[in-house]
Amino acid sequence: MFRQTKSALQKLRYLSFNGQQHTWRLKSTSARERALQYQPGQKIHGFTVKEVVAVPDLFLTAVKLTHDKTGAQYLHAARDDSNNLFSVQFRTTPMDSTGVPHILEHTVLCGSEKYPCRDPFFKMLNRSLSTFMNAFTASDYTMYPFSTQNGKDFQNLLSVYLDAVFFPCLREQDFWQEGWRLENEDPTDPNSPLVFKGVVFNEMKGAFSDNERLYAQHLQNKLYPDHTYSVVSGGEPLAIPDLTWEQLKQFHATHYHPSNARFFTYGDLPLEPHLKQIQEEALSKFDRINPKTEVPSQPRWISPKEDHVTCSPDPLAPDPNKQNTVCVSYLLGDITDAFEGLTLSLLSSLMISGPNSPFYKSLIEPKLGTDFSSVVGYDGSTKEASFSIGLQGVDEEDIERVKQIISQTIDKIIENGFEERRIEALIHKLEIQIKHQTTNFGLSLASYIASSWNHDGDPVELLRISDSVTKFRQALKENPHFLQEKVRQYFKENTHRLTLSMSPEESYLEKQAKAEEEKLQKKIEVLSDSDRKQIYEKGLELLAAQSQTQDVSCLPALKVSDIEPTIPITPVQISTAGGVPVQYCEQPTNGLVYFRALCNLNTLPEDLRVFVPLFCSVITKMGCGALDYRQQSQQMELRTGGMSVSTQVITDCNELDTYEQGILLSSSCLERNLPHMFQLWSDIFNSPHFDDEERLRVLVMQSAQELANGIAYSGHLYAMTRAGRHLTPAGDLQETFGGMEQVTFMKRTAAMADLSQIIRTLPRIKIHLFNPDNMRCAINSTSEKVSDAAAHLEGFIKDVAKNRKERKPVRPNIIEKPINPLDDNGPRRKLISEPTFHPCPMKTFFQMPFPVNFVSESIRTVPFSHKDYASLCILARMMTAKFLHGEIREKGGAYGGGAKIGGGLFTFYSYRDPNTVQTLSAFGNGIEWAKSGKFTQQDIDEAKLSVFSAVDSPVAPADKGMGQFLSGVTDEMKQSHRQRLFAVDHKNLVDVAERYLSAGQKTCGVVILGPENDVIKKDPSWIIK
Repeated sequence: MFRQTKSALQKLRYLSFNGQQHTWRLKSTSARERALQYQPGQKIHGFTVKEVVAVPDLFLTAVKLTHDKTGAQYLHAARDDSNNLFSVQFRTTPMDSTGVPHILEHTVLCGSEKYPCRDPFFKMLNRSLSTFMNAFTASDYTMYPFSTQNGKDFQNLLSVYLDAVFFPCLREQDFWQEGWRLENEDPTDPNSPLVFKGVVFNEMKGAFSDNERLYAQHLQNKLYPDHTYSVVSGGEPLAIPDLTWEQLKQFHATHYHPSNARFFTYGDLPLEPHLKQIQEEALSKFDRINPKTEVPSQPRWISPKEDHVTCSPDPLAPDPNKQNTVCVSYLLGDITDAFEGLTLSLLSSLMISGPNSPFYKSLIEPKLGTDFSSVVGYDGSTKEASFSIGLQGVDEEDIERVKQIISQTIDKIIENGFEERRIEALIHKLEIQIKHQTTNFGLSLASYIASSWNHDGDPVELLRISDSVTKFRQALKENPHFLQEKVRQYFKENTHRLTLSMSPEESYLEKQAKAEEEKLQKKIEVLSDSDRKQIYEKGLELLAAQSQTQDVSCLPALKVSDIEPTIPITPVQISTAGGVPVQYCEQPTNGLVYFRALCNLNTLPEDLRVFVPLFCSVITKMGCGALDYRQQSQQMELRTGGMSVSTQVITDCNELDTYEQGILLSSSCLERNLPHMFQLWSDIFNSPHFDDEERLRVLVMQSAQELANGIAYSGHLYAMTRAGRHLTPAGDLQETFGGMEQVTFMKRTAAMADLSQIIRTLPRIKIHLFNPDNMRCAINSTSEKVSDAAAHLEGFIKDVAKNRKERKPVRPNIIEKPINPLDDNGPRRKLISEPTFHPCPMKTFFQMPFPVNFVSESIRTVPFSHKDYASLCILARMMTAKFLHGEIREKGGAYGGGAKIGGGLFTFYSYRDPNTVQTLSAFGNGIEWAKSGKFTQQDIDEAKLSVFSAVDSPVAPADKGMGQFLSGVTDEMKQSHRQRLFAVDHKNLVDVAERYLSAGQKTCGVVILGPENDVIKKDPSWIIK
């Protein structure tokens, strides 16, 4: 997977943690305390302890070690969290754009000395209970992380990962499959034309069809023109075919060595067994080398530079005539200075985050563009950080003006500085981010320290965030102009800055295709007849290898008997506050209170439904009560961990044609800020501001731009949503709220010269949604604070009672269900039932400016509580692993593909796929394969492990009880589903494939997003959009 790294503050957003364990292990002392007993200088399994540091803010103890023989660096973060993580990263510094580190990342996972079967990485996904498994290629490092809650699983995965990175097979066949190859279009026909194929080749063609991604890549290459950052580490599609197998093996030999490695482990498992296993299985077999992978500092320019690039036009852009991007990027200092890094990322937030920031006021509000440029703010992912500021969706005539405004805004900041309350709000945000608990804290830590550690920064110093914040406060106290001086130093007086503009070019895709065609012809021209024959034969050999059943007995595996038979029960109490049903869930939330409210849309007129997502995105951003939108934003940052509203469509767990429709209000705050948080919600309910057309236009443009930008990255999700549109009533509403229909609606809205119609519509929606009669709430907090939270909630319900009004539902069939299924007399939720709904099959093609396709087929099946649902879950997983992965990715060359079930729909999909019709037949062949029963008990057991690793993935304290609150799925229902999953057998799987997925039985929707397609154009059964 190719990854672009986020800025430090964005990373901090993921850096939040669990004060509790997911599964209680019996132990006398905590993992943190045990780790404090190590002493600097102590020798353990070939390593020497260098430093032991308690980090109380993050509830962990950091132990830093070095490997004696190779110099490999090691950091262990001991914490009472059972979701243990391992990661190894290598500094990978390519000097060309062939994508060698990225293709190597794919290829090392295709088999190793101890585990020579093809593709142990994908095979282990089904032989383990991992909570995370992946690999990332960044600009200058490659990282291999996994996490699991099971100690035996940890050892198994560690063994596979160590062998993969240090002793991979790197077979030529794997290089062809994952990297690139010349092959006959139809590998079985020697007369079919030769074309380029390969997983990474297609992945990067897809990645570069995303204009935001393209811009970010150009910006980095041009700001750092003198070393590794001047090339595309993921691979430039036209340079990938220059890479040879020999070069790949050479790059592995020099970069994937312990002397160039950094190991990180996290969690409550003891450190010694990790060290022993890493020493015995890998490090003892190496000596120290000097890898010479250091990245030198970028020589500084003595004067600023300007440059221009082009991209493909976006048919979904809010305004087709405004598709330019312009941005100024500044080279900052070395990221290994942790305090300077934190200072600059906080400074970046003050400059660009939210409506009170100077750049928001000067660039966004005059509406010169639709939103900030795709690269914006502080970026600490390269050896020397950068800061970028600019706009997208700009008219060509306004480019000069944008540049002037940027330089004027910097002058203003130097002159005026920042309000103290904004600095306080930012530090409060940091405090909440550190207190908020996530389930993947280990992975967040690994990502957070990766870049700085990669360049020999001290990872422990990065973890001591409070120390840096204290130092930051002190610096401001001693020198009130501290931040202004930084702005002068890094922005005003910085001559190493690049202004990069990007504009659409009508013939862009044509030129790309032509360049690829020329590259292909150059390769073909030099081929002799015997070369062509060899290419054909190698193609057949690869196809044969891909079609062969693998012997995976060499791989370690857990057994189904290793899965916990029962789930732990999450107690919730259901009562009412001011007549509104409330669910309370007591959790170790670390001093935070989480509030949710679901308001149903049952009385909302049908013609207003398409406006609901827009209502959700603007309702907390337009001002309320006595606060204008700037003051509201400031209050939300000072007093809460964020307040948001989103659409919810929930298919009933018993009936496919019954669903709940609503909006979900979510917010959190420190316990001391409860009254302030509820006061803000009261003002939003009672007196939201809708009348500021200028403000609304800014929000509409941002929203439309964001939706248009998201399709190149998430095309498969749009295809899947659309495919389900005509299959269930909930599917239809999901398309309205979050599918292509919403994207085109927002594009139309953004193009409206006059938004007064929208301004009149929003209050009409508010009347129906913010009605306590249609509402239920949930609170997650510590047991000490439940009664306090309940009192404040009661006050809030009283405050908004004047909005309560008996209104008629729009749909006739409203059915009521008890919120607690075991208490028929308790509070109820109102669902919509459409007993006369008729699903209808439909095939839709959306022509898009991408060189790759996103393909989906969705089939109507059964709801969650149905006895066959468990079999369909196992079938989707098994079909993905044992059939679709081989057909769609290995043979077809798509970046991904598979099947999943949810909302009563069984859905096939592919991602960044060079094929369309071939993929649809792979979906059909997958069903035939399942019906034929050509799978083993081992295949079924592996699918069960994979399904259970998702079912049992950790849940954060903030989210405990949410399944019951939103979907009415109780722990008892989950336990019954669990028992059905355990019981699934061979006969069940063949049976559900025949009954639900067979051609004669199924009602399905098919959708493709992709480039112009002659085959589909000529087929009258398709609707072309």
